[in-house]
Amino acid sequence: MTPFKRGDFSTCDALRPGRPKTVTTPEIIYQIHELILEDRRISAKSIAGQLAILREWVGSIIYEDLDMWNLSAKWVPKCLKADQKCQRCQSSEQRWNFFGAIQMISCRAQLVTMDETWLYHYNPETKQQSMEWRHRGSCRPKIFRVQKPLESSRLDFLGSRRHPPHRLSSKRQTINAEYCSSVLVQLKDILKEKRRGKITKEVLFLHDNLPAHRALATQKKLAYLGFHCLDHRPYSPDLAPSDYILFHGLEKHLKDRHFSSDAEAIAVAVTWLEGQNSEFF
Repeated sequence: MTPFKRGDFSTCDALRPGRPKTVTTPEIIYQIHELILEDRRISAKSIAGQLAILREWVGSIIYEDLDMWNLSAKWVPKCLKADQKCQRCQSSEQRWNFFGAIQMISCRAQLVTMDETWLYHYNPETKQQSMEWRHRGSCRPKIFRVQKPLESSRLDFLGSRRHPPHRLSSKRQTINAEYCSSVLVQLKDILKEKRRGKITKEVLFLHDNLPAHRALATQKKLAYLGFHCLDHRPYSPDLAPSDYILFHGLEKHLKDRHFSSDAEAIAVAVTWLEGQNSEFF
């Protein structure tokens, strides 16, 4: 006799013998949580191997039962002190009062930025390698840039519009006031060529607070060339567009690539820079 004839109209599965579901027990969940707390960079495959369970079950427990995510670290240039944060606020207010909301647009053609970065032979850790398991809603981990690879070359970027120029130097080049002055003279010549007739007033110049940039000889050269040097807030990479557009794209292009010499790294960087069109800049 069928179940319907017996009056059983239930659509749920009846209990039946089979393999019990023992993976998502409180003990297994606790063990996985303890392994993650001991090493937040542990992989789900490693957890599955240590507990002798399937990799899929480990992922399900982490995401559903423990409510955790695998987040990469947020790179920050420096851990700012209270007085440095206050100085950033004061500098921003002074710049806003100097330009004004409407004047900022008209002064854009006069604004020139200068920045530099390093070309490493190999960056030992990427954002993917820094990923850690975190609970939902928790803050991303931070990693301060304190380590420097031994082999590197310097890239100076002069922020003139439409195909901005760049200058590559060896790691053996001493960055002093004399070197910065020579770069500024080159920048002045480039501005005359590329911005012919567009700059009728003094150049509004922005660069960071390196000792060579703050040197008396450099300041005299800026005044001689007719550059009005703007105040740069402490550890503010967001002020120069090259930091979040140009250097980010170049770093992404060079990521996970090994170079055997300075010349090889420089050649790849120059090829990438010259391959960008004016709309990119």
